[in-house]
Amino acid sequence: MQTDIHPQLAGRRDVGEAEDILRSCVHCGFCTATCPTYQLLGDELDGPRGRIYLIKNLLEVAPEDRDVARASLPHLDRCLTCRSCETTCPSGVRYGRLLDIARGLISERAKPVLARRMASLLIRLVVPRPMIFGAMLKLGQLLRPILPGALARKVPMVPRVDGPGFSKTGSSPVSGSISAPKHDRRVILLNGCVQRAATPDVNRAIEVLLDRMGIAVEYLSEEGCCGALDYHLAAQDTGRARMRRLIDLLHPRLADVEAIVSSASGCGVTIKEYPDILTGEPCEARAREVAGKVVDVSELLETAEWNCRSARVAVHSPCSLTHGQGRAGSIEQILVRAGMEVVPVRDGHLCCGSAGTYSILQPQLAGQLLSNKVAALGANDPEIIVTGNVGCHLHLQGGTDIPVMHWAELLASRLTDPPQADRASA
Repeated sequence: MQTDIHPQLAGRRDVGEAEDILRSCVHCGFCTATCPTYQLLGDELDGPRGRIYLIKNLLEVAPEDRDVARASLPHLDRCLTCRSCETTCPSGVRYGRLLDIARGLISERAKPVLARRMASLLIRLVVPRPMIFGAMLKLGQLLRPILPGALARKVPMVPRVDGPGFSKTGSSPVSGSISAPKHDRRVILLNGCVQRAATPDVNRAIEVLLDRMGIAVEYLSEEGCCGALDYHLAAQDTGRARMRRLIDLLHPRLADVEAIVSSASGCGVTIKEYPDILTGEPCEARAREVAGKVVDVSELLETAEWNCRSARVAVHSPCSLTHGQGRAGSIEQILVRAGMEVVPVRDGHLCCGSAGTYSILQPQLAGQLLSNKVAALGANDPEIIVTGNVGCHLHLQGGTDIPVMHWAELLASRLTDPPQADRASA
């Protein structure tokens, strides 16, 4: 795609990067076939190809021309950033990165409506603070029986998990703690913001599993947010500041651990992309070193063979894992090898509608996607639905009576014998 960059934008690093990405697009339209919002709305501008044309227009007009930005904003806001289009694209267009650049450009020229700005600000103030978010979640769960139906469905009751090695106290992992100091192999396990408050059993389950693999778990003393939430809500300066802070905490520990483990795939994909986001900054080299040690928990647990009591399971692989990290089918493979019965799920590549804050800011579209997804997941009568990202976890549980959990929770709760020999060292 040829782009005539406006002279006032020429020379900007982000604009140059966007132009390079645009040039890789050949207008084939394959992306529209796998775009959830295009499937629902049928509008070319609510599909990847149409949004790419809108972004092209942004680069070709003067920064003071606010009309193009205002016209583009609703269509870009309706994008889930699920990146299903990237998996489909035969030309390798880095659409997710292009969208982030475009949102940054729009934020310089046009503001969303007041209600949207206030909602975004409230989300950014509450969600990255586990104590505040956790208190609000518990209050919502307490009041859930008396809330109106539509509101009550947005407050999921996440089931607690029982199994070998689980603490019964319900407490979150201790900051700075080490689960099994006798092990020579060590990893840093990230807590995450929402997950720490809403689903603390996830990290306890991973501690059990890694302990059986002979791996000790450590936590950062003051982890903080990875920056994804602010960055994707166009508060990019705040997002980058959070990223730099996390790099400052992680980088000194790199030599002491073999990996930085993310159990929330949305956080993991963001940290893996720090080098792209922080290109040209003084911390770029350290960002690259940190990103090079980040692994999704599936990358670590797939190196062992697990023996578990069987369950009939439907898997929702998060978009951030399937498309963002290119690990489609990884959860299913681990569970099948562990002895689980994994049922087929139609349209497994499609987003559930959670998409970070999307379910809050675009409730109608998110609700349609949720209905479609839970119908697909429940079609073959699973006992349990599993996923690999806390946003999907909470969103799905709010739409179905079938128990939903992180797949590592399921694995840990049904362990029988210790894992067989490490596949990586065999």
